[in-house]
Amino acid sequence: MLETFQNIFRIPELRKKIYFTLGVIFIYRLGGHIPTPGIDPRVLGDFFAQSTNSLFGLYDMFVGGAFKRVTVFALGIMPYISASIIIQLLGTVFPYFHKLQREGGEGRKKITQYTRYGTVLLSFFQAIAISIFLQSITSPVTGMHAVSAGLMGIKFTLLTAISLTTGTMLIMWLGEQITNRGLGNGISLIIFIGIVARLPDAIIAEYQQIAAGTRHPFMELVVVAVIIAMTAFIVMITQAMRRIPIQTPKKVVGTKMYAGQNTVLPLRINMAGVIPIIFASSMMTLPGMIISLIPGFEMMEDISRFFAPGGIIYSIIYAVLIIFFTYFYTAIIFNPLDIADNLKRSGGFIPGIRPGKKTAEFLDNVLSRITLPGSIFLAFISIVPFWMMGGMKINFYFGGTSVLIVVGVALDTLQQLESHLQMRNYDGFLKKGRLRGRRL
Repeated sequence: MLETFQNIFRIPELRKKIYFTLGVIFIYRLGGHIPTPGIDPRVLGDFFAQSTNSLFGLYDMFVGGAFKRVTVFALGIMPYISASIIIQLLGTVFPYFHKLQREGGEGRKKITQYTRYGTVLLSFFQAIAISIFLQSITSPVTGMHAVSAGLMGIKFTLLTAISLTTGTMLIMWLGEQITNRGLGNGISLIIFIGIVARLPDAIIAEYQQIAAGTRHPFMELVVVAVIIAMTAFIVMITQAMRRIPIQTPKKVVGTKMYAGQNTVLPLRINMAGVIPIIFASSMMTLPGMIISLIPGFEMMEDISRFFAPGGIIYSIIYAVLIIFFTYFYTAIIFNPLDIADNLKRSGGFIPGIRPGKKTAEFLDNVLSRITLPGSIFLAFISIVPFWMMGGMKINFYFGGTSVLIVVGVALDTLQQLESHLQMRNYDGFLKKGRLRGRRL
């Protein structure tokens, strides 16, 4: 393992990607501690310490604690994800967006441009709602307002909207830079860093509860055991796949004959990865957060309690959204017709299945069957944390959803490192032994 880490930094291209990614992560974490102008952090600390709204804690988990501190990165990357969902859904309704999705590189550029515009609009409106909410906050201890008296009103609203919108656009740009020039998927990695950044605080909070005698050490061991078991289960399901056998007939090229090959087409049970949970979480937190940010309306408060995380209705809607987005995103990234056409052109075929349309139907049926347990798994692992927080009195949001995101992003990044190492004839993390060849 130590030799593998050394091999990583022996490859100049990979070393540059790692340093660039770490630099962008440092900028992101630094921005997460720059406060929005006109905010008194002490009042915010007093307010959120007394707040029982678990929705704030869930949203704060995805942005690495920036929401409760109301920094310039308080909105995080969630508006960008919401805009991406809207654009993808428009592709199923409007032919123009559906055409863009199938046009390749040029179509993706247009979709990315529209997504950026949507991110600006969503960020601006969310920031306005947050500014109104902040002006209504007072400290339960001192009675002081969270916003400076000289900035109350439209002045503070515009200042906050511009600051938070700019912060979100900067995060979006940083994520794109990681994807293009760094290591891993930038957007997923930013969410990953936000979740991992909360882990030290969660460990300290649990230790303080044990030291104060409010939590029994045996119960803490149970919590740790559940998280470890959940992590192992997530890794097992994430790596599980259905292998479709593929046969390639003999080929005659010029005067040479090439023997046929037997390969497999791997279809993962959880092909969509963490994207359905991120999409569903974004959809669930956005309406609830807006409702929570509008004070003084009794009906809105009743609706907010009705859809509180951990409630029956919230869990049902959340599970349905995850299952829907699992099928939706899987259909986007895997097209059975394209796979069948590629196999037919290369002369490959699935034993017992006629090439062409029958192959596409077979792949579609297999994918539909294995996606169902995968989507149910995602829904189950996302709802369990809320039950744990209620039954075991856990006061941190490092449950199934966060563990799945952490494991998924970590495995994806690890696989990219593996591919870079293997291209240079190095052993990867999952293989033992010395170098298999010289560095290219």
